[in-house]
Amino acid sequence: MTIPETYTSIIPLLTVLVSLAAVPLILLSSKHENLREFWTIIASFIKFGLVVIFLLPNALENKSAVINIVDIFPGVALALKADQFGVFFALISSGLWILTSFYSIGYVRGAHEHKQTRYFASFAICLSATMGIAFSANLLTFIVFYEILTIATYPLVIHKETKEAIYGGRKYLVYTLTAGILLIAASAWIYKLTGTLDFKAGGMFGESVLTPQRAVILFILFLGGVGVKAGIMPLHSWLPTAMVAPTPVSALLHAVAVVKSGVFGVIRVVGFVFGPAIMSQFGLNNILLAVAGFTIIVASFIALRQDNLKRLLAYSTVGHLSYIVLGAALLTPAGFTGGMLHIAFHATMKITLFFAAGAIYVNLHRENISQLNGIGRIMPWTMGAFTVSAIGLAGIPPINGFVSKWYLGMGAVQSGQIIPLAILVLSGLLNAAYFFPIIYTVFFRKGEKLEGLGEAPAIMVVPIVVTALLSVLLGIYPDLFFNFFKLASSIAASIVGVK
Repeated sequence: MTIPETYTSIIPLLTVLVSLAAVPLILLSSKHENLREFWTIIASFIKFGLVVIFLLPNALENKSAVINIVDIFPGVALALKADQFGVFFALISSGLWILTSFYSIGYVRGAHEHKQTRYFASFAICLSATMGIAFSANLLTFIVFYEILTIATYPLVIHKETKEAIYGGRKYLVYTLTAGILLIAASAWIYKLTGTLDFKAGGMFGESVLTPQRAVILFILFLGGVGVKAGIMPLHSWLPTAMVAPTPVSALLHAVAVVKSGVFGVIRVVGFVFGPAIMSQFGLNNILLAVAGFTIIVASFIALRQDNLKRLLAYSTVGHLSYIVLGAALLTPAGFTGGMLHIAFHATMKITLFFAAGAIYVNLHRENISQLNGIGRIMPWTMGAFTVSAIGLAGIPPINGFVSKWYLGMGAVQSGQIIPLAILVLSGLLNAAYFFPIIYTVFFRKGEKLEGLGEAPAIMVVPIVVTALLSVLLGIYPDLFFNFFKLASSIAASIVGVK
């Protein structure tokens, strides 16, 4: 394990600001939709380019770009640090934002959504907050951007402004703002105990200042703080309710920003706040294993009972997020590697599935699985991509979901625990049980004749195919394009202390 180096750079701040800069341009272009959407697209490309060109090469050499924005109080500043884990997460979010932006244009026009300018402006703020979360150098900065993400997502959840949407938005705020309060309380306690809020691979605690009781209470506060967005049960119920939002928002919630910020936060807490030694010493990982295992199995069984496609995908997300939590709880190099890979690989698969659900809605105005008989014949590209991602989530090679699940399984073996391995196997079977009937329905059940209908607009179908193709390519070669495997392995080694 090489010692990480730091260098001062404005690039992390620019990645946060670029989409914020697009917001006034989007608002000023409200009457010119092509210009409005041009600002969205150009901002997404600039953000991704900053990460790939300037931050990724240094991250691969274990060099972190840092910038101190303002000192708040002794030892704590609003500061950004593009370490390996932050760059890993930023790659996923900024890259998928490009595809989501193109897809959103087709969706909001095809579905004739109202208040499209507000939609694109809120989306841009969300991605700015997500970059801030990725590059937070400490808990204070993390909390600031975590709460900005919460507020910025609210207009997207209530976008349709129906009674159901308003209820979903309020429930989302109640859960996530309460989580923010818990996170603030936990961070204040950490500062009192350690005198710092800076993230450190392997944990913040030097000589232990924790008693068993104090460690458990502090960990539960943190788990409540990040666990809501991570969808762990019983803190998950806002997520299926929020499915009333437009499908690109669901993709944002499930693949690009919100829930991925939650599991990103879980790994930050486990690996960079407490650290494996403290987690193991006080049995905190056992709490996390129990919560993750319960969530994976129960969410999978609930998904089996769903007819509404987006609700099924929501419960699938709840289960798969806890794969990542489980990987962190194993406290092994392979477990951390598998969990981090699943952040990236679940994103490409799940965004494909939500994109497909949105294309079905725009094209056929259907939302329930029981209404999808035979649609694979008229939407072969869309449903072919759906099939690729569905079998990937079930853990079948050569899709990338197999790779992350393989390393999660290896992590369970490294930890010497059979129950997490059994949970992974059972979950894979349950994934197949709720996804494979959908594949059979769309391709092999006879449906009504749909004369004159074909695929959704190309601006929607192309992103669906691209994300599905990415899932296949990353399953064959996990280091393709962005070195996800190399980064995940290096991050895991730094957390566990492997040389």
